[in-house]
Amino acid sequence: MIDRVKKFSVLIEGHRTSVSLEPIFWQQLKLIAKQRDTKVSKLISDIDDGSIGNLSSAIRVFVLRQMTGL
Repeated sequence: MIDRVKKFSVLIEGHRTSVSLEPIFWQQLKLIAKQRDTKVSKLISDIDDGSIGNLSSAIRVFVLRQMTGL
């Protein structure tokens, strides 16, 4: 079964934005933030600082890299 993309609203550096992700990526992102003792919004901000282009894609790549150790 494939999860449908959902929009999640986050506050990044004082600006509200929405990120379109499959729920599994959102769940993993929350888990990574918890493991790092940080907020999801801070983690997304850090990902955004290092990304070029689409933030949702950058988040997916980040999560996959964290899960696979790449």
